[in-house]
Amino acid sequence: MILDNGSKVWVQDKDLAWVAAEVIDSSSNRIINLVTVSGKKVVAPPEDLLPRDVDEDEHGGVEDMIKLTYLNEPGVLYNLRRRYELNDIYTYTGSILIAVNPFTKIPHLYDTHMMEQYKGAPLGELSPHVFAVTDASYRAMMNEGKSQSILVSGESGAGKTETTKLIMQYLTYVGGRAAGDDRTVEQQVLESNPLLEAFGNARTVRNDNSSRFGKFVEIQFDSNGRISGAAIRTYLLERSRVVQITDLERNYHCFYQLCASERDAEKYKLAHPSHFHYLNKSKIFELDGVSNAEQYVNTRRAMDVVGISHEDQEAIFRVLAAILHLGNIEFSPGKEHDSSVIKDEKSRFHMQMAANLFMCDVDLLLTTLCTRSIKTREGSIVKALDCNAAVAGRDALAKTVYARLFDWLVDKINRSVGQDINSQMQIGVLDIYGFECFKNNRQVAVNCFSVLEFLKLCFEQFCINFANEKLQQHFNEHVFKMEQEEYGKEEINWSYIEFVDNQDVLDLIEKKPIGIIALLDEACMFPKSTHESFSTKLFQHFRSHPRLEKEKFSQTDFSMSHYAGKVTYHTDTFLYKNRDYVVVEHCNLLSPSKCPFVSGLFPLLAEESSRSSFQFSSVASRFKQQLQALMETLKSTEPHYIRCVKPNSLNQPQMFVNASVIHQLRCGGVLEAVRISLAGYPTRRTYSEFINRYGVIALEFMDGSHDDKGATEKILRKLKLENFQLGRSKVFLRAGQIGILDSKRAEILDYAAKRIQHCLRTFVARRYFISVKAAAVSLQTCCRGCIARKMYAAIRETAATISIQKYIRMWLMRQAYLKLYSPTIIIQSHVRGFTARQRLLHGREHKAATFIQACWRMSQVRSSFHQYQASIVAVQCLWRCRQARRELRRRKQEANESGALRLAKSKLERQLEELTWRLQLEKKIRVSNEESKQAEISRLQKVLEALNVELDMAKLATTNECNKNAVLQNQLESSVKQKIALERELVAREEVQKENALLKGSLDAFEKKHAALELELTNAQKGHNETTEKLREFEQKCSQLERNVISLEGKVLSLEDENHALGQKAFSTPPKSSRTGLAKSCSEKHSSAIASCTERKPSFESPTPTKHIPPFALGMSKSHRSKLTTERNQDNYEFLSRCIKENLGFKNGKPLAARIIYKSLLHWHAFESERTTIFDYIIEGINDILKRNIRSNGFLTTATQRHTGSSGFTSRTGQGLKSPLKSLGYDDGMSHVEARYPAILFKQQLTACVEKIFGFIRDNLKNELSPLLGSCIQVPSFFIRKLVTQVYSFINITLFNSLLLRRECCTFSNGEYVKSGLAELEKWIANAKEEYAGTSWHELNYIRQAVGFLVIHQKRKKSLEEIRQDLCPVVGEMRELVGKDNQSLASNSFLLDDDLSIPFSAEDIDIAIPAIDHDDIDLPPFLSEYPCAQFLISHQK
Repeated sequence: MILDNGSKVWVQDKDLAWVAAEVIDSSSNRIINLVTVSGKKVVAPPEDLLPRDVDEDEHGGVEDMIKLTYLNEPGVLYNLRRRYELNDIYTYTGSILIAVNPFTKIPHLYDTHMMEQYKGAPLGELSPHVFAVTDASYRAMMNEGKSQSILVSGESGAGKTETTKLIMQYLTYVGGRAAGDDRTVEQQVLESNPLLEAFGNARTVRNDNSSRFGKFVEIQFDSNGRISGAAIRTYLLERSRVVQITDLERNYHCFYQLCASERDAEKYKLAHPSHFHYLNKSKIFELDGVSNAEQYVNTRRAMDVVGISHEDQEAIFRVLAAILHLGNIEFSPGKEHDSSVIKDEKSRFHMQMAANLFMCDVDLLLTTLCTRSIKTREGSIVKALDCNAAVAGRDALAKTVYARLFDWLVDKINRSVGQDINSQMQIGVLDIYGFECFKNNRQVAVNCFSVLEFLKLCFEQFCINFANEKLQQHFNEHVFKMEQEEYGKEEINWSYIEFVDNQDVLDLIEKKPIGIIALLDEACMFPKSTHESFSTKLFQHFRSHPRLEKEKFSQTDFSMSHYAGKVTYHTDTFLYKNRDYVVVEHCNLLSPSKCPFVSGLFPLLAEESSRSSFQFSSVASRFKQQLQALMETLKSTEPHYIRCVKPNSLNQPQMFVNASVIHQLRCGGVLEAVRISLAGYPTRRTYSEFINRYGVIALEFMDGSHDDKGATEKILRKLKLENFQLGRSKVFLRAGQIGILDSKRAEILDYAAKRIQHCLRTFVARRYFISVKAAAVSLQTCCRGCIARKMYAAIRETAATISIQKYIRMWLMRQAYLKLYSPTIIIQSHVRGFTARQRLLHGREHKAATFIQACWRMSQVRSSFHQYQASIVAVQCLWRCRQARRELRRRKQEANESGALRLAKSKLERQLEELTWRLQLEKKIRVSNEESKQAEISRLQKVLEALNVELDMAKLATTNECNKNAVLQNQLESSVKQKIALERELVAREEVQKENALLKGSLDAFEKKHAALELELTNAQKGHNETTEKLREFEQKCSQLERNVISLEGKVLSLEDENHALGQKAFSTPPKSSRTGLAKSCSEKHSSAIASCTERKPSFESPTPTKHIPPFALGMSKSHRSKLTTERNQDNYEFLSRCIKENLGFKNGKPLAARIIYKSLLHWHAFESERTTIFDYIIEGINDILKRNIRSNGFLTTATQRHTGSSGFTSRTGQGLKSPLKSLGYDDGMSHVEARYPAILFKQQLTACVEKIFGFIRDNLKNELSPLLGSCIQVPSFFIRKLVTQVYSFINITLFNSLLLRRECCTFSNGEYVKSGLAELEKWIANAKEEYAGTSWHELNYIRQAVGFLVIHQKRKKSLEEIRQDLCPVVGEMRELVGKDNQSLASNSFLLDDDLSIPFSAEDIDIAIPAIDHDDIDLPPFLSEYPCAQFLISHQK
């Protein structure tokens, strides 16, 4: 190669392999000074430089690299790089297709349209494509009737599997049938790919979907070119991956897919992959962009299409699950030496699961894993295995089961798809591993492999490279044959071309009896052989072989010179990997399995085979036989080659690493094909191309007197070139000849360029002078004209300025006058209107105040009258009761004068009843903790006073026994009064309406009892002694009662302290201040009443009755009733708390909890009570769960409103005296209940809760409209209507104020945008019901008119009156509002204010919510637990 200054060359680089450079100094013959394209200066010897064509840098590369001017290694590399940067991933090198993995989806490159384009197109007519090679093989098969083969190779991650899929996809497209069957041969062939990927592919550090086996798919065609059958052969499955993976890798995909399936994973007791020993050695369980669950469904569908039955599918996944459970079995040392047992219960569970899934005996499985039997002439010897041997046996069983499962799957696919034995034409697709050549197999960082990964792949790497050597030999023969055909076609002499052969490497590996494989099999036959002995024997036999060398720093490693480079092999695992033992115990374990599928995988061994525990089989020999069969198949076909290239090791798109690609090109045989081409005539050009490029060298031959071939020969003879041959249509040049031609062409072109530059510079200078002269004349003319025009323009501007100033002054004065006149008129009208309105408002207020005063005075008079009337009635009742008691006492005294014995009998009888009642009373005493603390203290004081009275009575009875007549008379009267009080209480509980009748009945019953006592008078003396003993016992009980009184006094003190603390807390709460004052006044009133009762002597007269509460029964009856009330209130509180806290739901849009509470309050007469804390309890419960019971509060407010009226607190005092029966609800229908102060306060508190809820929803809805509107679904329509109306008002105010404050928003486009939004709101209002929308549309009046004004055209032609009256009346209203605000407010803001008031009252809610049937309630189950709610259950029944 001739190197001159400026020559373009390629120079080697450590990082980029080759870089483009230019010669800057070639004076020395040994060292050439260069400068690279990056500006770096380097030196290199001439022999390390290769020529570079500058013209090829200007375009995006060539489609066929044979067309390169310089067919060399950097030319090939950079041609691929340029095409890859343009997403042209396919390139030809003769008949070889190079495919660079883009690492991204290019959908349009593989669609049906693209397949139709390449269908029938000659090879090379269209751009390089995998479809073009596939179509060429299909057309050659159909035209020549000869079988074809397509060999796809490349390293892991280069795209071999995807390319194979595309080939099969195209073959099924051109050779498929238009059949309606879902399981056609074409579909089965395509669906076999995902099925084999699931069981044969796994993630490695370099590829997420790496094929861990080689396969040859033979697709058979009939005479019409239709697919008639198919067969799949697999090679060298990586069995060790089942039990051993490294970090950043995964096991086979099928295991992760099975764990991701919900139904099968649960059925087979599977969990996340991290729980299984065979899967958790790596922390990667998911692949980016891949769903294991979806892939599991795809695998199932592929099985269906291929024809695997449902039973076989279940069996397959049972076996996979069994393998996972098998891997979790752990061992621990046994009691005996070198023995092992199951480690723990967890391992025992997994062993049981594995046995169940294999359907074999669990004890036999344990024996198989922990022992090994050795058969001798004397018999079988059972040898125990240590933990390491047991683990190795477990892993061997897992690998054997998976390998046989994979072989069964391939055989099933072949049998299901079916082979056409009559087919004479086939196309075979070989997806085989690429050549693996690492500079140092132990460099983890360079090759992304760990040391463990290297140890695992070392023997497999040897087999892979052996297969690639066989394929390379076949490839070399094919390329050389094509070269011969090319030379023969052009009729040139080619007998002296050298051919590079690698037969010596193949002999070194496979030749018998001293090949590497033969020596390895011989070493594996001897149990005591090691890799050291194998290496020693290997070096002894091949000491002088040129292809094999011994490593300097290792005694066992050796290096072999392959066609792609030197590779170092480590023999540490050669013997272990080559020994494919068949353990007889494994076959004996699984062959009798109850699962037909498992037993079919392990057929019974022959009798002679079962004599040994291990059956040896050589992996390398079996692989060599498979390769031999494959090569025979390939030799009988016409091959087509596709070399897949991985542009980078990071799997990133648009990243092209030169060093990695050049290494793959060497390993893939591409550069070997270039070397074969270089051995002959690498440069070939058609005569027309040659003349077009090099005709300038000899222009004398270009006059048309010579044809292209003759002119070509004349040019070559002129340059005295000899190493060339002229073919029929092309000229063939030896390597280096094209450089001489380019050098001569460059010299001629350089001289011609100099002549052209000389002429061109002369022409340019003359043209520049002429143009400058013409420009000077033109510039002078323009300057003179410009000066004259400026003078004329100045005169016109002066005259126009005077005229404009005149009109402007006139307009400004007129505008000032109009501006002053119009506001004056407006101000006058506003002032007069404001004065008139003020007078009108003052008259209305005076009239309203007069009316309110009249109503208030009438209410006060009515209240005083009602109180006076009630006091008179109470006094009358008391007086009549006193007169009746005196008359009754007089009549009873007359009846009891019959004798002392009858009085004694009555006394004893009364004492007996009194003692019995007191015993029952003691059992029922409990302290109330939910009533008001002031009421509790007063009740305890009443109980204490009653007990003191009873104690005094008992002592008085014992000391004054001598005065029997008087004492018996008093006791008789007290007994009668007690019975009357008890009867009154029972009557009040059952039916107040029959109170008087029951009192008369009790008197009659007493008289009858008195008559009965007179008959028993004779027996009174006999019971006198027994009564005396009972009186003694009574004295003891009295002492016990005194102790109880002391304890009660202590409790009273503690309750007083607690009440004091609660009182301070209540006074500190503002909303409850009024209620606290009322409670205080009530407690003082009752305390004074109690004090007055304790000051006088014990009396059995009833106190003054109120309107609705029966008379208090003093003494024992009053104490009994207070304790019963305490217990009943405690149950009521628990029942109400349960109803408030639990979610009882709705019925017919009504809340059940509110209806139950309201009905209970009616039944308990809570609305009529003067003093009660039950409403406070309900309000506190509602506040705790305010958000969850929004509608319940609204319902309770409405119900309270209906029963308390709307007149406030004064309504209670102004109501007339009603019948007690009506007040208790026994009147027809739902009568109106006269509410007391607690009920009215309860109604006010509920109203406040509802207003709080409305404000909360409204304020939050303004901030987050969409999320909170959904929460208002259960709110009454009245609430929604008011809420939506205020929200629309808020929208109107906010948007209108934004237009007023932001001038840039007042544009036509913004008006159109807001108008479209208003149209959406109008559409919603039109679709919504009236009960929800209401007057919402009218709330948007301001913004609608403002937007309408923004979007109209020709605004300037509209007058102010037209805008105010027709287009935008809001302007007039705003002016009036501004005038009014100026008079009434200190602020002069013209913005609209947001109305934050509550737009409704409790009366509005009462009207809006329809009447509710309180009887239509679905009672919750827990009501049966509360006695206080039994009336609801009985009423519903």
